[in-house]
Amino acid sequence: MTRKQALDDPQIAATAWGRFRRIMAWMAVGGALCVILALGFLRWWAGPMPIHMIIATVIGVWLTFMLGTGLMALVFLSSGTGHDEQVMDRLKDEVTIDD
Repeated sequence: MTRKQALDDPQIAATAWGRFRRIMAWMAVGGALCVILALGFLRWWAGPMPIHMIIATVIGVWLTFMLGTGLMALVFLSSGTGHDEQVMDRLKDEVTIDD
């Protein structure tokens, strides 16, 4: 029988996903701060804004920030749990480097 590795082990998975959720929660706060800064800058630069521009700015800035954060957090989750080492490279013996 093979030993469970990385995210296959429930204890490791629970720890990793808990860490992922904590990172995302803190980054949601960071995203909100970025939204406030963006709205403040736009108010200073362009003056009063229509409500539709405010809503679009909030959604655009926050979702972009969270998408980048989520993708990077998943990279750290995958690497930190050893999940990346489980991938088998079937072409590693076939690749040759010509000088």
